Amino acid sequence: MLDQASKTPIAYATISFGDGQGIFADDEGAFVFTKKLYPDVDTLYISALSYKNVTIPTAELPKTILLEEEISQLDEVVLIANNRKFKEETMEPYLDDDYYHCWLPTIESEIAVYFSNPNDKLKKLSTVHFPITLESRDWEQRKKKNADKKPFSTLFKVKFYKNNNGKPGEVLVYDNIVFRATEKDGDSYDLDVTDNNIIYPENGFFVSLQVLGYTDEAGKLLPNKKYKELKGRDGGIVKIPTNFRPLLPFTNEIETYNTFIKRVFISGNDWVQFKPGSMDSSLLKTGLTNYGIGITYKVYKDE
Repeated sequence: MLDQASKTPIAYATISFGDGQGIFADDEGAFVFTKKLYPDVDTLYISALSYKNVTIPTAELPKTILLEEEISQLDEVVLIANNRKFKEETMEPYLDDDYYHCWLPTIESEIAVYFSNPNDKLKKLSTVHFPITLESRDWEQRKKKNADKKPFSTLFKVKFYKNNNGKPGEVLVYDNIVFRATEKDGDSYDLDVTDNNIIYPENGFFVSLQVLGYTDEAGKLLPNKKYKELKGRDGGIVKIPTNFRPLLPFTNEIETYNTFIKRVFISGNDWVQFKPGSMDSSLLKTGLTNYGIGITYKVYKDE
């Protein structure tokens, strides 16, 4: 998959099949689709940040897909002097290694967390702290901090959204932001976003996390099986979404419902607030309502 003008690769585009399935392109814009793998799919729906969406019948699928850049109105750019004084503040992430307190991430799900703006000071994001759960190799030692942890190497995609009347709205940053997490990162992954120049919006913002799949040792996205196919009681095949490690710990220590979920390939790709009555979830039944992402930001002093 290439940029139509520059012919450069478009990384991590979303390829939806329109029937609850989908895959992602890798860092070189490549993805694998064959009729043998997906015999019942006749159309691909392709989207990528800052590009126009494309619909392609599988019968006419070319070896190279070109996407046209979408020219949109740019937001106001805020320039901050390098010598301007600031203090750094942190909202700590909520950590938990209890398996039963965790969201099981699937490629079809994206989790967004809202951060309100505490004051009218000029602020710039420095780091996002994503809590992750480490699982012990030995279940009997799962509560021991020094227990040997199960290995994983997983690629995640991060997006920032404007606040649209309390729900994730337009994309705030068009940068393609990804990171690879392993068990060696500990209980949280600290993503440095200083160079992305994200100014804290007046009405707050959302940061989201989406698993792209497992990687090899070099961090290259592997072809990942998105669904497990199980035989149902009626003899038919039932597709169950594959869960990827690490698990994401949820908390009951946040009073408001700050977390939103969407199924990227199904349910109209709409955001749903994660709260009682919104969906059937074992986490909600036990009062765990938020994914406790933390952030660090610079608060600039008035000039």
